[in-house]
Amino acid sequence: MATAAPAHTVLERFRAGHPRGSRPADEYAAAQRAQGRDSHVVMDLRSDQFLMVTRHPHPLTRPTERCT
Repeated sequence: MATAAPAHTVLERFRAGHPRGSRPADEYAAAQRAQGRDSHVVMDLRSDQFLMVTRHPHPLTRPTERCT
């Protein structure tokens, strides 16, 4: 029996070619965690971006910004 992967909501995108690497994404995720949001950074190899995602729906995101 297969279980569905939890849906993630992309809160912000950061280009991977940034001079500081993933640091802007990591700092943004840390600020979100400080506010009580479950958030972490993942690398999207297709788009060459760091994505700051959360497992819980965010009230300000559009449904098209969901990824699995």
